[in-house]
Amino acid sequence: MKKYTHQEVQKNCILALKQVYDPEISVNIYDLGLIYELNVDEKESAYSVSVKMTMTSPTCPLADDLVRDVNNALKDVPGVEDVNIELVFEPMWDESRMSEEAKLELGLL
Repeated sequence: MKKYTHQEVQKNCILALKQVYDPEISVNIYDLGLIYELNVDEKESAYSVSVKMTMTSPTCPLADDLVRDVNNALKDVPGVEDVNIELVFEPMWDESRMSEEAKLELGLL
């Protein structure tokens, strides 16, 4: 029997992603819209998390650092055993992917 529910792990993964900030734009990557997909899959005694994410630019010099930060944040979520991150650039990121909170924070609203 699992110690954490699927819903708890999903919620805690989102909260963890909201603690990771784009180093060039002082907004968390979740509200910035860099997370395209977040899947939490049940395993026997824990959960496996897979993420499809992007960067604001394909030439982002800090991409490796950001992927590492996402990996570390998700591995710290209670109940998560495995993390798989896929960096994608299709579709390209644009400001329409940002949450209203992020747009407000950046003065775009």
